[in-house]
Amino acid sequence: MVRTPRTLTFATAGAVLLAVAACAPQDEPAPRPSASGAAACAKENLGTRTPGKLTIATDEPAYQPWFVDDKPDNGEGFESAVAYAVAEKLGYARDDVVWTRVKFDSAIAPGPKNFDFDINQFSVTEERKQAVDFSAPYYLVRQTVIALKSSKIAGKTALADLRGAKLGAQVGTTSYQAITDVIKPTVEPQVYNSNDDAKKALQNGQLDGLVVDLPTAFYITAAEIEDAVIVGQLPQVGTPEAFGLLLDKDSPLTGCVSEAVGQLSADGVLKQLEQQWLAQVAGAPELT
Repeated sequence: MVRTPRTLTFATAGAVLLAVAACAPQDEPAPRPSASGAAACAKENLGTRTPGKLTIATDEPAYQPWFVDDKPDNGEGFESAVAYAVAEKLGYARDDVVWTRVKFDSAIAPGPKNFDFDINQFSVTEERKQAVDFSAPYYLVRQTVIALKSSKIAGKTALADLRGAKLGAQVGTTSYQAITDVIKPTVEPQVYNSNDDAKKALQNGQLDGLVVDLPTAFYITAAEIEDAVIVGQLPQVGTPEAFGLLLDKDSPLTGCVSEAVGQLSADGVLKQLEQQWLAQVAGAPELT
């Protein structure tokens, strides 16, 4: 993808990530390093797939503002920057990081993984935690409805106004869950293999609205679909939705990766990266 010069604006959440982790369900706490101390998380003691290397996965294509130019290894974009920051906390230099591509639905499926952790806007849910591990949260997120300016839902401000609309989202995502659980449309929602397919359906008039996370909504409306607008943000339900790094179920790395994310939050690094790559949200009204 071509990097856009436009300023994109998004929600800043780093300051409250630790609070969210604290209020998460306590029955299945994220594994943490053992009592042996910092040595347990020393690079030489981490059981990565390749000794001395850290294999990080993401989807293909990798979209802005999470990545830039579909090149995870360039360190640009919020998630690329976060991945390298976590790697550094674990003792891995940039040259020690190896990137691989894994589709979203394959990553969240049960079974052995070909990566040490995956960063791909994975919302932490109890259902997914049955099949995979998650780190402490590195980003809080809201789901958002976008539409063409000519859509019948453009300019609407109430959830009730969306219930008769044809809505769509990528398969297996929290965006789709937000349609079924929050909007509860009377028309069967459409599912797509990728956001690219969903965007084409929106452009072709096959959808009244598309549900994506807020940062993606800003990028689509600012840089990809000229006549698309943000209809509004959907209400949070229960604990605020959060993104976590995804690991194999019962991975020996989960505690150390989670510890690294927690340190980055406490040190203000995550907040700084959000300000650098996501900035502060404006112009996305609440749907009530």
